[in-house]
Amino acid sequence: MGNFPDPASLLKEAQDQLNKASSLDALEEVRITWLGRKEGKLTLLLKQLGSLSMDEKKRFGPELNNLKINLEDLLTSKERSLTSQERAKALESDTLDTSLPGTPKPFGHRHPLSQVMSDLVAIFRTLGFVCADGPEMENDFYNFEALNVPADHPARDMQDTFYLAQTPGQGSQQILFPEHGSPSTEPPSLLRTHTSPVQVRIMQKYPPPIAIVCPGRVYRHEAQDATHLAVFHQMEGLLVDQGVSFADLKGTLAKFAQLLFAPTVKTRFRPSFFPFTEPSAQMDVSCWLCGGDGCATCKGMGWIEFLGAGMVNPKVLSGVNIDPEKYSGFAFGVGIERIALIKYGVSDLRLFYDNDTRFLEQF
Repeated sequence: MGNFPDPASLLKEAQDQLNKASSLDALEEVRITWLGRKEGKLTLLLKQLGSLSMDEKKRFGPELNNLKINLEDLLTSKERSLTSQERAKALESDTLDTSLPGTPKPFGHRHPLSQVMSDLVAIFRTLGFVCADGPEMENDFYNFEALNVPADHPARDMQDTFYLAQTPGQGSQQILFPEHGSPSTEPPSLLRTHTSPVQVRIMQKYPPPIAIVCPGRVYRHEAQDATHLAVFHQMEGLLVDQGVSFADLKGTLAKFAQLLFAPTVKTRFRPSFFPFTEPSAQMDVSCWLCGGDGCATCKGMGWIEFLGAGMVNPKVLSGVNIDPEKYSGFAFGVGIERIALIKYGVSDLRLFYDNDTRFLEQF
């Protein structure tokens, strides 16, 4: 085997070919030339080892194995170098400036009605109120009877209330209301028409003093138009303690209006009627846009109808085992959508529910 090639000369020959390879394709040709499975130079030499004598195997075997290892290392190193070069060339020819920041994606934000509701809750928290919640599916006791709404009251009519379908056999049962002050176990029979049932539940569970606001979704069977919806949001408030008077009601709500709209806003109260308050009133706020001179927002009147309120009816207090001789309180309710209309100058309630991003992104 005197003609068996010298591994050192083979390595030098392979190095010369690698130095000439200027692309990954050329490098692959070099790899196949030397390490190809069928016709690679080094592969054929390794196959010839079997025909050598024992002494020749001991001499050439380790040398060829070392040659293969060195050659594989050289191929890997050359591949990394060529890959880096090609990437650099691609970046040079690319018109994209990779140092620039990425294209910003729009972030979602809170719905305007959610913003208004959060603002109202935050204002009343500064006035010492806490937030309370309750079920949207209610029964007749909490939605009507406990709030001094008799069976013949117009609010009981089907055109105002969404009643739930009765379960089989329930229609033949006579459901008796619990004793006053006891939690009702009557199954849900309607969708709440206001958030006042939350006030009843809180008064049943906790003794005075009580200062809560109850924001939430309510349901009424009404024709939908620019100012009316069948599903909308309210926030009602309740304060019960010793010595609470109508003056406390006026002062609290006046401060609320100033914190919500502007420090210069004035309030006025007009007599009204609600079954669960006595006396009852409607509160108006002066138009903060025109200063009371009259504009499109206040329809030229200088005043905007804002909310309903009143002193808690003694019958309601007695019904939840609160002594009306010792305690008194006031309650109020305001529509979230109505405030959003006034605050943002929107003319149609339905815009808040159309999910038109062009409208919603304005807020």
